[in-house]
Formats: sequence, C-alpha cells, structure tokens
Amino acid sequence: MLSNAIAALLNNCLVFEQHCQLCGQRPCASGVCAACVAALAPPAATRCPVCAAAAASSLVPCGHCLRAAPAFARLHAAYGYDYPLDGLISACKYGRQPALQGALASLLRQQLQSTPQRPEIDLVVAVPLAPPRLAERGFNLPDALAQAVAATIGGRIVHDLCVRKRNTAPQAALDRRQRLRNVRDAFCVKRRCDGLSIAIVDDVATTGATLDALAKALQKAGAKRVEAWVLARASDHKI
Repeated sequence: MLSNAIAALLNNCLVFEQHCQLCGQRPCASGVCAACVAALAPPAATRCPVCAAAAASSLVPCGHCLRAAPAFARLHAAYGYDYPLDGLISACKYGRQPALQGALASLLRQQLQSTPQRPEIDLVVAVPLAPPRLAERGFNLPDALAQAVAATIGGRIVHDLCVRKRNTAPQAALDRRQRLRNVRDAFCVKRRCDGLSIAIVDDVATTGATLDALAKALQKAGAKRVEAWVLARASDHKI
C-alpha cells in the first residue's frame, strides 16, 4: 500500500522533458534545439540596409526605399520566412497554439544576442491587434517577441501606447497596394512620445506596410526615431 502511494506521488511530481518544437527529437528547454536553430534560413545575404528586402547591395538603400522611404529608420530581421519557421509561426497564430510563443521569442532572443551593434532604445512597442481579433485569438504573438527585444537590447515595454483603431482585413490575402491601403491610418498613439527612440516589433514583415503605418503614427506623436524588429522577413516582397 505504501509503495503504491509513493509511486503515485512520484508520478504526480514528474517533470516531463520538453522537446524541440521543430524536430520533436532533441530535449530542449528553450523550445527549439541548437541543431534546428542552425538550420533556419537567415535573411537575404545581400539586403537593403533600410527595409531588409533582398537587394543588389547592402551598402545603399534599395530603389524602392530611395523613392519612398518607410517611416522607420531600419528593419531588423532575425530570419527568413521559410520552412520550417513559417509553419511554426502559422501554427502559433492561426492554429491557436499560444504555447509556441515561448519558442519563437527564444529564437528572436538568441539572434539578438549575437548582434554586436544595438541601437539605444527608450520604448519597445508590439504591433497591436484590433480588440475583436485579440479577443478571438486570445493572444498577440508580437507581445512575446517584444519581451525578447526589450530583454536583449533594452528599452521599456509599453502595452498601452498604441492601439489599432479598426479591425483591418488580414494582410496575408492582400497584394502590396491593398496592404498599404488596408493599414493606412489604422493606428492611434494615445500620448505624446516626444524625442523618444522606439522599437516596434512584429512577427513577420512581408511588404512592411503595417510597420510603416505604425511608425508614421509614432512619428506624428513626436517620436525621434523608430526602428522595427521582426522574427522573420519574407523574401518575395519589398516594402
């Protein structure tokens, strides 16, 4: 009887080993094992120093940024939006798997820690979801990613500075021109941020329209400089 009770207690106290979310084979407390991290696709080797899109040179802005520079000073991308990272992000957001947020935030944190040059940042802001979509999904992945940015490069996270004024259509189904129109004036900044350097954080940049719209709203509120961080940069679109 006593041995059965002890066995039951041990079973209740067992800590199950967490395995890599990508390969499912190796034990990994951070969510993604070192081998899978090493295999993730980096951003384009030669990319625009402003928007991080694949470009002919990394020394000068791409033609599009020269013609119509985005409101943010620079976009920093940890990885390319390719297999298997794209599937992990989609599973988190659209497969309603909030537990994957920790693994994705860890990936961003590891990449930021290996970056020697880190700009001085005052505030860190996650790209907000509209309230109806946040209620439907139950979480906002950029919030977890913003925690990783703040923990690595510094800056104070603010959750209530920016709001999405309207429930915009999902960007994934739109072309570039539609995306720009979809998020135009979509964000509202609730108080002044004069003279501050602000980091804005999202999960994926495709055309960059969302980041550009949020950066414009922050600049209107007095931000001195806005830089953008994303976990993944899509390779088939330019901002």
